[in-house]
Amino acid sequence: MAAPASSSDPLRGAGAAALCYFLWGLVPLYWTRLSAVDPVELIAHRHVWSLALLLGLLVFQGGAAEIRSTLRDPRAVGLNLLNATFLTGNWLVYVWGVNTGHVIECSLGYFLVPLVNVAAGRWILREHLRRAQWFAIALAATGVVLMFVQLERPPWIALALAGTWGAYSLSRKRSKLGAIAGLAVESLLLAPVAVGFLAWQFARGHGVLGHAAPGVQGLVLCSGVVTAVPLLLFAYGAKRIRLSTLGLLQYLAPTVQFMLGIWVYREPFPLSRGLGFAFIWAALALYTADNLLAARPKPAATPQ
Repeated sequence: MAAPASSSDPLRGAGAAALCYFLWGLVPLYWTRLSAVDPVELIAHRHVWSLALLLGLLVFQGGAAEIRSTLRDPRAVGLNLLNATFLTGNWLVYVWGVNTGHVIECSLGYFLVPLVNVAAGRWILREHLRRAQWFAIALAATGVVLMFVQLERPPWIALALAGTWGAYSLSRKRSKLGAIAGLAVESLLLAPVAVGFLAWQFARGHGVLGHAAPGVQGLVLCSGVVTAVPLLLFAYGAKRIRLSTLGLLQYLAPTVQFMLGIWVYREPFPLSRGLGFAFIWAALALYTADNLLAARPKPAATPQ
C-alpha cells in the first residue's frame, strides 16, 4: 500500500518545479560560454552525455526494463524517434538563437508555447475552446504581427521554438514513458548519429574534445548535467502539485531569459518591440486567469 502523501509534498513539489524553471531560465548563461562551438556539435554532445547520465539513473532506479520493452515495440520506437526529432530541432534553434544574440526572441518563443498548445488542441485534437482562449490566441497573433512589422521579418526564431516545442509536447502525450525514461529513449535512438558526428569531428581535428581549451571541454561534458538536473526537478515537482500550479510556474523560465536578454546581454528592446510583447503578455494573463477560473471547484448544489 502506498504511503499517504505528506502535507509538505505540495510545497516541496512547487519548490522543485520553481527551481527547475528558474534553472531553465538561466541556461543561456551556460550556452553563451560555448558560443564558439558549432551548435550541431553542442547538441550531439548534449544527447550523448544526457544519455549516459539518464541511463545511469534508470539502472539505479530499476527502470532499465522499461527501456528494453519500449525498444522491442516498433510503433513505440517510431513515436520516440519522432519525439527526438522535434526535441533536437528545438534544441538546435535555441542554442543557435542564444549564441547569436537573440536571447529575448528565444524567451518570446517559450512565452508563446502555452498558446501554441491551446491552438494545437483546437485544430489538431478538436478540443473545445472557451471564448477567453480564442481571445488570448487573437491577442498573441496580433503581437506576432506587430513584431513582424517592427522587425521587418517574422520572429522566426520564436515561432520555430514555439512550434517545435508544441509539436514535441503534442507527440509526447502519446508516449507511455515518464519524463526521464522518455528522454533516455529519445537520446538513445539518436545516439548513433550523435556519436558518429562527434567521431567525424574528432577525426577532422575540429571537435571540442581533445582540441579545445580544458575549460571548454569541461563545460561540454557538463551538458548532460545541465539537461538532466532540471528534468529530475520537474519530474519530482509535477507529481506533487496541481497542473494549474505547474502551468503558472512555467512562465518563470522565459521571464528569467527575458531579463537576461535585457540586463545581462544588453539586447535592444525598443518601445515598438515592447508593444508586441505587451499583446503576448496580455494574452498569457488572460489565458492564465481563464485556466484558474475553470479549475476552481464548483459550489455544491443547495438541497431543495
